[in-house]
Amino acid sequence: MLMRCGVRLLFSFALLGVAAAQLSADEPAAGPRPGAEREAGAPLQELERAYAGRKPPESVRMLLAIAKGSMMGPGEGWFGPADSRFSYEWLARETGVEGKAIGRDDFHGKAHWFARLDRNKDGRITPDDLDWSDENPWVQQAYFINRLFRRMEPTGDGKLTREEWQAFFDKAAGGKDHLVSEDLRDALLAGVSPSFLPGDAPSPDVLIRGLFAGEIGSLNEGPKLNEQAPDFTLKTFDGAKTIRLAELIGKKPVVLTFGNFTCGPFRSMFPGVEDIHRRFADEATFLAVYVREAHPSDGWKMESNSRVGVVVAQPKTFAERTAVAAQCHQLLKPTMPLVVDEINDPVGNAYSGMPARLYVIDRLGKVAYKSGRGPFGFRSGEMEQALVMALLEEPSSPAPETKVEKTDAAPEPGK
Repeated sequence: MLMRCGVRLLFSFALLGVAAAQLSADEPAAGPRPGAEREAGAPLQELERAYAGRKPPESVRMLLAIAKGSMMGPGEGWFGPADSRFSYEWLARETGVEGKAIGRDDFHGKAHWFARLDRNKDGRITPDDLDWSDENPWVQQAYFINRLFRRMEPTGDGKLTREEWQAFFDKAAGGKDHLVSEDLRDALLAGVSPSFLPGDAPSPDVLIRGLFAGEIGSLNEGPKLNEQAPDFTLKTFDGAKTIRLAELIGKKPVVLTFGNFTCGPFRSMFPGVEDIHRRFADEATFLAVYVREAHPSDGWKMESNSRVGVVVAQPKTFAERTAVAAQCHQLLKPTMPLVVDEINDPVGNAYSGMPARLYVIDRLGKVAYKSGRGPFGFRSGEMEQALVMALLEEPSSPAPETKVEKTDAAPEPGK
């Protein structure tokens, strides 16, 4: 049934004049012919009826969203919240606190763990501190700040230096020795749209092409919460090491970070993951996995990338992907190991890791936290809180060795 509906939906895209883009990346997409939208409506409605009363798979939700004109906003299509074993209610039970706030004296863990759960730094942990929903005011403000940060930061490495901050001030001040609020407003908001930075908005055919190429995300959904994490074996970007996930499981929780060079939000937020790595290097194992490009120059090209010199075509071989991963490593300078997925994306698809995603794997090899799809779901602070609670959950004695089954999605690297 799903296959039949999927075929009809693809047919509707053909009627809309955009299926040509995903069927042949070398041929320009034709505009919709007269009456195509009316003809395409029936298969779209039929697909919706097929899932009436139940939630469609993520791939179907994204297909429908694009067909209806989505521009990849938060909560649209397959963008949604994280899956986590943990919550404020879980933490309250763990600490034995029945009220709406957990004080430092109530908390059984380490001081720096408490500090990371106390998001607003008021000396207590409340439900709001652990609320990462799109509706939460703190989350909304944090996302907007990240967009403004990307406008101020000129190199695309996610770090605003003293010199860069001074240069921004000088430009915004226009020769004055101070800024007023209007100066800052004009400097940060000039040309900004509600959804995209200037020059970044996609056309419908670009979205269709990117969907079927796996650039805006994997059609797979990845492991569910509490399922065994799929094993994989990949080489580091420099070829110096081969790392197998199964060999990391059992000693400490494992944090997996998926991302790529051309995903601007990933570049801007990855330094936050690096900070977490530095804070928890002795308590958890961190591994970065390089996946398919989100915004290659021959796909959904973004002007915000061009402005910082990030312009690469989608790699067609493992060697080409490794070369781009090396560029990413040189720019972001991660201290955690960076491994590179194979060119047919076995690990990116197994984890639904494109364009960016975060996981916390417990010492039994099971998924304790799975972020929402990037860019909106890539929230390093949410992941860090899940990691803290995974550490709280652990017994004091070492976990037994756990065998992680190797899946077909994990071929030997370079094959």
